Amino acid sequence: MFNQLGVLFYIKADYAQAETLKRRALAIDEKTYGPDHSEVAIRVGNLASLFEAIGRFAEAEPLHRRALAIHEASLGLDNPYVAIGLNNLARLLQATNRLAEAEPLVRRALAINEKSYGQDHPKVAIRLSNLAQLLQATNRLAEAEPLVRRALAVNEKSYGQDHPSVANRLNNLAMLLQATNRVAKAEQLMRRALAIFEASLGQDHPQAVTARDNLAALVAALAKGG
Repeated sequence: MFNQLGVLFYIKADYAQAETLKRRALAIDEKTYGPDHSEVAIRVGNLASLFEAIGRFAEAEPLHRRALAIHEASLGLDNPYVAIGLNNLARLLQATNRLAEAEPLVRRALAINEKSYGQDHPKVAIRLSNLAQLLQATNRLAEAEPLVRRALAVNEKSYGQDHPSVANRLNNLAMLLQATNRVAKAEQLMRRALAIFEASLGQDHPQAVTARDNLAALVAALAKGG
């Protein structure tokens, strides 16, 4: 209950009250289960994510590391919760520009999910996309592209051709193609993504608006010979 209230106060941007409630939820679970229980790891991770979201990275990092260590010790090295902990820590490392440290964590999270769920599961697509984004951030576009394409294929197989998750993957691939000067193909993918968002979420949904803005920017650049 306290954690859920903390989420509510976070949404309302009352971060001090959110922190108080998340700390209380953590203290209750530590007393109930002991400091090294997987339920405690979840609460520790929630508090870490709050700190990360409001830019308190130095406080968030040891909490993410503690949550990961608890999950590894209590659930085993290949548990999906470990993959979540790895991803959370990697996200923080990326946010603090430690990409080389983040990469092996993202790769390990991907391997865990592939082993746990199989090669064609939507959770695997998320890990593939995370790794691709990291590679793009280090300008390794040729390595990123097959991962983006594989994530798209997994979502198309899982959800069908017209799902918003597919549109997200289409947009990711379009942005990569645009970065490698394949703008005609990028435009096709952006138009398909926009059509999916508008049909499934409505023309005024934030994702549809963003997709429309991305397409408009690409078309404008092409008109200027960019």
